[in-house]
Amino acid sequence: MADEIGGEAIPTPLDTSSLMEPKALIAVGILTFLLIFSFFALALTGDSSPLPTTQEPEDNDGWRAFSVVAPVDTGINVYHDHFRTNETFPSWLLDELGVNKICELTFNGTWQERYDADKEACWDTLIASDIVYFPGTKIIGTSPDGDSEILILDDPSDGHGSAVTGAVLNANPNAVIFFVEGFSTEAVLAAANQPLVDVITTSFGAPGSVPISGIERGTEVAVVEQGKMHAGAADNSPSPAIQDSTAGPPWSIGIAGYAEEGDDQKEIMSGSYPDISADWTQYLPNHDDIDGYHETSGTSFATPRTAGILSSVLESLRFEFNDDGAGASPDMRQGMLVNGTDSDGNPFLVSNSDVREALNRSAWYPDLGWDPTSGTMPISPVAPCTQTGWGLVNLSNIEPMIAHLNQSSELTQRPGDVVACMNANQEMREAYWNAYPSTPDAFSELYVTGSEGVERRLY
Repeated sequence: MADEIGGEAIPTPLDTSSLMEPKALIAVGILTFLLIFSFFALALTGDSSPLPTTQEPEDNDGWRAFSVVAPVDTGINVYHDHFRTNETFPSWLLDELGVNKICELTFNGTWQERYDADKEACWDTLIASDIVYFPGTKIIGTSPDGDSEILILDDPSDGHGSAVTGAVLNANPNAVIFFVEGFSTEAVLAAANQPLVDVITTSFGAPGSVPISGIERGTEVAVVEQGKMHAGAADNSPSPAIQDSTAGPPWSIGIAGYAEEGDDQKEIMSGSYPDISADWTQYLPNHDDIDGYHETSGTSFATPRTAGILSSVLESLRFEFNDDGAGASPDMRQGMLVNGTDSDGNPFLVSNSDVREALNRSAWYPDLGWDPTSGTMPISPVAPCTQTGWGLVNLSNIEPMIAHLNQSSELTQRPGDVVACMNANQEMREAYWNAYPSTPDAFSELYVTGSEGVERRLY
C-alpha cells in the first residue's frame, strides 16, 4: 500500500521492466526522442485564444435537453451550495439511472450540523448497491466499492471528488451529475453501464505514469462498447501520457494542463504528448463546508473541466435537434451521443468520434509572448504536439465545436504536420495497448489523488 506523506501518496517500489512488450518499448523510445527534440526547440510564444463564452440549453417540451457526466473519484460534498439547484429531476430520469434510494438532505446550519441531522436517516443506511438521488442538488451518487468511511460523501480527510465535480459544473452548470465513488474498474463500470451517462471523467492513477495496467478495461467498455466519452487525466509530471492507464488508451481523451489566463503555456509539471491540454489552476468548492472555495491546480481539474465542455456541446446539440435523451446506448440510440432530427425531419446523428474530431480541430497553440518567470514551459514551434497534443482547450472552444457539429461553420483542418504528429501519437497508443496485457486492478493500491489544496497533485 502507499504511504501518505505531506498530503501526497508515495507508491510502493515496483519493478515494471518486465511489464512492457517490444511494441510498447519501441513506442516509448520513439516518444522519448520526440519529447527531447521538442524541448530543445522551445520558442517564445503567447495567447491567441478568443474570450470564453458559455451557452445554456433552454427547456424543451419534455423536461429539458440534458447531459449526464460521471465523475469517478473520492466522494462529493452534497451540502455545498455549488451543487444546489431549484430543479427536481423527473421520476423517469431517476428510473433510467437506476435510482433506488432518495435522501432528503438538511440545508440549514453548518456542514457538521447538516451531516449530523442526516446521519441516521441517510448516511448510516447506505450500502454499496444503492444509487441515491439528493433532491435540491444536481447529484445522483453511488459507491459500488463500498469501502469508504462514509459512502458517497467526501470524507473529512479528503476533498478531491468535490473539487473535480465542481470543475465539471463550472464548464456546464446544467449537467446532471452521476457521481461514482471509487478507484476501481468496478467503479468505472458503474458509470459505463448506465445508459444515460455521456462522459466519464477520471483523475487518478499510478504516480509518474508507471506503465502498469489500471482502469483501461472499464473505460474501454464505456467508449468502445457503449459509445460514451472518457476524459482521463495525464500525470502531474512531464511523463509521456501514452503509457498512462488513465490518459493513454486510444479510446480515451488524455488531458494535460496549461496556465490559462497566465501566459497560456504548458505547465512543466504536466503530462506530455496527450490529446489536449486544459486549464491547470481553478477555483473550486471545498469538501467540508457549505459555501467555501479554494484555488487548486492539476490535471485532476483540467480533465473534469473538459468533460463539462463536452457535456455542454452535447446539451446544446440535443436542444437544437430535438433530442430528449442522453448517452449512446447501442440498443436505444444506435450508439450515437446525439440522436435527433433537423428542421426538415431528417435524422441528425453525432457519434463519439464526431465530437472528438471537433475537439481536436478546435484546439489551438498559443502565439508570441511568454513570461520566463511564470514557472511554465514555452511551447515549441517544432512538434508542439509532443508537449500539448492537439493544443489548448477552454470554454471558448464550445461555440466553435457546436457550429462545426451542427454544420453551420466548419472548423478548418489542422496543419499537416500537426495531423501527422497526432496520427503517430494514436498509432503508438494503439500499438502499446494492443501489445500490453491488461490485468484489472492488479496494482490498484497505487491509485492515488492529491489531498485538497495541494498545488501539485500526483493526479
